[in-house]
Amino acid sequence: MNFIPVLLLFVLINGYIGGHGAFLLAHYGAAFPMTLYWVLFAVLVFSYLIGRSRLLKGPLGRLLKVIGSYYFAVMEFAFLLLIAADLIALACKLAGAEPGVYIPVLAWGAAAVLVILLLRGSWNAWTPVVRKYELEVNKQVRGMKELRVMVASDIHLGNIVGKRHLSKLVKHAENTKPDLILLPGDVIDDSIEPYIRNGMSEVMRRLKAPLGTYAVLGNHEYYGGHIEEYVKQMEAIGIKVLRDETVGVQDAVLIAGRKDRTAERSGGSGRLSAAELLKDADSSRPIIMMDHQPYQFAQTAAAGVDVLLCGHTHRGQFAPNHWITRRLFELDWGYMRKEAMHVVVSSGFGSWGPPIRLASRSEIVELVIRFD
Repeated sequence: MNFIPVLLLFVLINGYIGGHGAFLLAHYGAAFPMTLYWVLFAVLVFSYLIGRSRLLKGPLGRLLKVIGSYYFAVMEFAFLLLIAADLIALACKLAGAEPGVYIPVLAWGAAAVLVILLLRGSWNAWTPVVRKYELEVNKQVRGMKELRVMVASDIHLGNIVGKRHLSKLVKHAENTKPDLILLPGDVIDDSIEPYIRNGMSEVMRRLKAPLGTYAVLGNHEYYGGHIEEYVKQMEAIGIKVLRDETVGVQDAVLIAGRKDRTAERSGGSGRLSAAELLKDADSSRPIIMMDHQPYQFAQTAAAGVDVLLCGHTHRGQFAPNHWITRRLFELDWGYMRKEAMHVVVSSGFGSWGPPIRLASRSEIVELVIRFD
């Protein structure tokens, strides 16, 4: 039922943006039919939904989905810039300035800022940085003083994020040679079709580490509805997808992977709590858990987890959304200590929707976990 208010807000925001476009066309006396303008604008606004629907398939549907993805960023930035421009225009009008003077300045100024934001945001999305955390776990591991782990959440492989971006992750793994690689969910964007069509497993299979590569499900794997095929594709290239499962690494470190929180409302069998998942685990061993969405830190710490790895938030992906994620989650990005448990939430390696990031970066997380 929450869809109706969201759709109404979406329409109102785009009506505000579209109205400014129509105003500028009239201001400059452009001989462009207003009916055609609004039809084309509506197609742009709803291109993502049209591309995701079954109305159009094949290259045209994929093209509309990509256009619609970029428009999400354009919409948010344009909405905020137009509010600022309107306030400045009001001040100019009250000061007695001529509309023919300030309207072009504000219009071209807003357009220039929009382009700058999109270019900078694109660079942030396609140029990943490395975040390093050194953690100490008060447990002894025979024959192992430290464990080097590479973490990449929210890759979102699909029609936009593909083999080229994935190759950057693989190259980093090949250069740094981590002991273990962990992927805390949203490896694919939703549908597995682009992953198979573009042969992304050819690149993904190179993502190897001596102690293995493990993944968990994110909400987007559920949205796509191809979980079994996804798990089959991943395990065919040696990547184990943990679905409320634990696995021992060299009979020392325990890796636990929870199903995504979406499983609790997807009509399936739900998912185990952290305590249920670890009830038979040897608590003397270091326990690293992957749980895609950063919730229930206290319960996870109480279950005996030493290191919790999450993603999902993208840190809002582009500003000012990070102000929202900061209030929605106990930790929306970075590191915190919850009792004896270390928590790391990544902003993600890929991006959802537009490959645009502001106030966040595409990132690879490196952990050095030392045992005492």
